[in-house]
Amino acid sequence: MAEAADFQGTSPSPARRWLRRTGALLAGVPLLAGLCQLPAAAPAEAADTSGSVSVAIDTLSPSAPTDGDTLTVSGTVTNNGKQAVTAAHVGLQVGPELNTRSSIDTVSDGKDSLQGATGSEVDGKYEAKFAKLTPGVAEPFSLSVPVDELDLGDAGVYQLAVSLSGRTAAQSWDQQLGIQRTFLPWQSDEADTKTKTTFLWPLISSVHMTAETGSNAQQTPVFLDDDLAKEISAGGRLDQMLSLGENLDVTWVIDPDLLASVDAMTHSYRIQGEGDTTTPGTHQALAKQWLARLQKAVEDKEVVALPFADPDLASLAHNGTSVTGSLSHLDEATDVAATTVRTVLHVTPSTDFAWPVNGAVDRSIVKVATSAGADKVIARSDSLQETAGLSYTPSAARPIGGGTTAVVADARLSTAFQGDLTKASSATLAVQRFLAQSLALDLQTHKQRSIVVAP
Repeated sequence: MAEAADFQGTSPSPARRWLRRTGALLAGVPLLAGLCQLPAAAPAEAADTSGSVSVAIDTLSPSAPTDGDTLTVSGTVTNNGKQAVTAAHVGLQVGPELNTRSSIDTVSDGKDSLQGATGSEVDGKYEAKFAKLTPGVAEPFSLSVPVDELDLGDAGVYQLAVSLSGRTAAQSWDQQLGIQRTFLPWQSDEADTKTKTTFLWPLISSVHMTAETGSNAQQTPVFLDDDLAKEISAGGRLDQMLSLGENLDVTWVIDPDLLASVDAMTHSYRIQGEGDTTTPGTHQALAKQWLARLQKAVEDKEVVALPFADPDLASLAHNGTSVTGSLSHLDEATDVAATTVRTVLHVTPSTDFAWPVNGAVDRSIVKVATSAGADKVIARSDSLQETAGLSYTPSAARPIGGGTTAVVADARLSTAFQGDLTKASSATLAVQRFLAQSLALDLQTHKQRSIVVAP
């Protein structure tokens, strides 16, 4: 599978530059082997114990510092209480070192809780002071600290917290009123063994074309709506996926139905209206441009073609196998997938992968997936777990019997960038969490491993 990123060699793209600083990780390779079984429950949510002042970390640079760097943290503090806060200051707290991936999860769950260990505050000369914080007003801060002043020890992930302390009229003594926790990956020397990581990059959409065609000799295709044009337009979801993916070393995972639909848009097509009416489609140039960019992006890259229209394998496995011909149609969907990708993108895809929704699998889903010719099933580690009681995260590829391999994506890394990341603070915390989990994974063992990230 394609290399996702590499901290050595050529200059990284801006989208990868923050990853490079860990020195821990990432370069894709053929996947290796292990053992597995099925799943565990999610942890309960922590109670809300946040303070009256919210602390937002908008930037943290460098994301993974090395010797000689100066760490700069900036953001805002907002007084959410009803009383003014006086004699306030924002300071940095470092420590303790987090030795396990689960301890990183715990900090993430309680990132703005006043409870829990935070470590000692860095020397007071590295703080921002506020004479008064008015209720409802966001005040900016910026702190710069030489990394040498942080007293970091061995390579590892350290908890980093930005806290706000001050006084109120009701409580006229210094107290911590708000905090935001994040992570500081630290590795002063290059890692002896680097975990190799493959990123799967999905280009998938819902079905847009109908089974109807025009009555003319060209059998003009008819679309349900014009939503696909919005997705491939500048700023649309599929445009953003392509814009990001074309600058990264990823394995493209594509629904051939999407390719066929955009390809149909490059010619004459119509949009379904009310009743039996249709209107002409007008986005031929947009479709041609998007496809041309995708063709260039996948050159010399690995491309995985899902069965045509990306059928829901779980629904089929649990409710559809009794329907006559359902599995044979799945087989046909796999056969036409390869032809579609070759015709539209001019590359030969792999068609031996199946990807159930969110990588959730059980025996019946695997059985249906393999009935259509797949011998590799993309699962996720919160669904398919190793049975040997390993103290470290094993390589992604694990045999599950019958000649089938489960390619188990790491759940923590795969979900690190979920949710609304339009706020700078949310994006910064997500980046630090991803880097922390990556470094913690790498430091678990000196064994060479291959990890898959499947957003």
